[in-house]
Amino acid sequence: MVKEEGKKVVAQNKAARHDYFIEDVFECGLVLSGTEVKSLRAGRASLIDGFATIDSGEAWLEGIHIPEYNEGSWTNHTPRRKRKLLMHRREIDKLDSILKQGGLTLVPLSLYFKDGRAKIEIALAKGKKAHDKRQSMIEKQANREIHRGLSRRTSGKDFE
Repeated sequence: MVKEEGKKVVAQNKAARHDYFIEDVFECGLVLSGTEVKSLRAGRASLIDGFATIDSGEAWLEGIHIPEYNEGSWTNHTPRRKRKLLMHRREIDKLDSILKQGGLTLVPLSLYFKDGRAKIEIALAKGKKAHDKRQSMIEKQANREIHRGLSRRTSGKDFE
């Protein structure tokens, strides 16, 4: 069997970047069952309601939806089960101490295969208020207009 190389994105949580200020990002492995891996390889997953917790020295991912594998039998997995994250002990301890201070949460950003192994990118994030979201949208719009104006000037259309 040929070993996979590169990065194949399965699912992204675009709403997380809109709803949270991202402080720090971590890459973690996942403990998955066979039918979960097959379902992910088919490109089926949702990170929308997902979050991570630290419970008695272990990192857990909750709320993500990996649908049942179509070709699976009675051994199929439950779609919204709690999944263990594979992280180094010092990373878990660091996150645990930060989360105990309050105000921050762990949210999944993307789920992907890296060199054939399932990985998830989780972020230490702080929730945005409504006025922060509006300010972010205004900044994005301003950046788009600036870039649009630059691309028109460099395209040569103004010089004809």
